[in-house]
Amino acid sequence: MEVGKTYYVRAYAINAEGTAYGNQVSFSPSNTVVINGVKWATCNVDKPGTFAAKPESSGMFYQWNRKVGWSSTDPPENSNGETTWDNSTPSGSTWEKYNDPSPAGYRVPTKDEIDKLLDTNKVKSEWTNYNGVNGRKFTDKTSGNSIFLPAAGYRVGSYGTLYYVGTFGYYWSSTQNDTSGAYNLYFNGSRADWYYGNGASGFSVRPVAK
Repeated sequence: MEVGKTYYVRAYAINAEGTAYGNQVSFSPSNTVVINGVKWATCNVDKPGTFAAKPESSGMFYQWNRKVGWSSTDPPENSNGETTWDNSTPSGSTWEKYNDPSPAGYRVPTKDEIDKLLDTNKVKSEWTNYNGVNGRKFTDKTSGNSIFLPAAGYRVGSYGTLYYVGTFGYYWSSTQNDTSGAYNLYFNGSRADWYYGNGASGFSVRPVAK
């Protein structure tokens, strides 16, 4: 099943008289999970305004404060069908609303919200493999709610080359560090922590609900 899709089901029974059907009902797999007070999306952002189909899907990479997605596999291509990487430093002091690629009702998380995900007193973080994809699972110690973030790697800011697929994850926050970059969640097989990313780099986005 895919997040964001609506599924329709109905029960049925077969006997000597034939087949009888129950009422049709609909349901949608949940898009969000609350962890340490923050409502996280269960999938990465894919093309602007859309989610990746599954929690283990990489989605697209984004440069900080830009709404153009880049492919998480080679050859590199962006969400506008272009192939020329822009290595300039993004402008702005925060990730502005009109540049946010998150689906409606979601936004790029702040540094404080990612801090809550990294709070080891309340959240367990573990390296794992989910449906054949490496990444980190973050679990609320009280509720047991969890999300999986794939180790999608990233595209380097200077020329857009793809690195570290399956071994590292880099996820943007909306909070600027300095004029050349911003804070981001960084993880690999041994740790999950903060990193200060060059704004021209292409990182994953896992949004939170507004």
